[in-house]
Amino acid sequence: MDAKNPAPLKSRGALSRSVADSLVITRRNLIRMSRIPEMLLFGVIQPVMFVVLFTYVFGGSISIGGSTDPQLYKEFLMAGIFAQTVTFATAGAGAGIADDMHKGLIDRFRSLPMARGAVLTGRTLADLVQTTFTLVVLAGVALIVGWRTHENMGKVLCGFLLLLLLGYAFSWIGALIGLSVRTPEAATSGGLIWLFPLTFISNAFVPVTGMPTFLQHVAEWNPFSATVAGARELFGNTMPGVPKSVTGAWPMEHPIWASIIWSILIVLVFRTLAVRKYRQAAA
Repeated sequence: MDAKNPAPLKSRGALSRSVADSLVITRRNLIRMSRIPEMLLFGVIQPVMFVVLFTYVFGGSISIGGSTDPQLYKEFLMAGIFAQTVTFATAGAGAGIADDMHKGLIDRFRSLPMARGAVLTGRTLADLVQTTFTLVVLAGVALIVGWRTHENMGKVLCGFLLLLLLGYAFSWIGALIGLSVRTPEAATSGGLIWLFPLTFISNAFVPVTGMPTFLQHVAEWNPFSATVAGARELFGNTMPGVPKSVTGAWPMEHPIWASIIWSILIVLVFRTLAVRKYRQAAA
């Protein structure tokens, strides 16, 4: 059967080669990251600072469901901090690819007989490993300052997987930015400038009920908000007195499914664009 139908064999061979090439590039990037420990250190320090500052500076000032209890705010806040952390890794992905481009390493990869998308896939997978490490450390810090979950371990782990899926999706946006600019510095700036309004016009740090009406609609259709709401639901951190949705938006009524759908769509769209950009640059 295989001799009569060589196309399926060829397809399977191309797929296995692509997977193997991607894993080689992933390993290369992980080794590189391990040799620059300050990258991991600084990647952890920033979100830890956000946890401490938001917890102790805003904890008794922001009303959650009509209460300014700092403990309620801690449980409301942490899913937002986790989501911000995984999405801010976008800048690192873009800067890493831009740095490889700037040093001519990407040109070397292009000259090798390897799958076109392997360089980008390997980079995004390595960033996912780094983000997972950061998230584990951050969760430990959150527990120290008083954050608690109220669901079983299976749901809590699913909440973290939901966050990592969003982080992986956003790393493809970073990959496209890294391929589109000339320097790592530009990739870092380009990777962060659009993330700030995305994260702050959301339900991450304050309930959307206090926002102007038009911003409520924006916030509740924001993929970032869907992931934050989904993670809160899986962590058991939904707040009494805080409605799921103010505008009746579907993503807020079904945040887990909405988050998965958003993340998959982002991966499909931006992976396609990034690989196409890579091939055009290679031509």
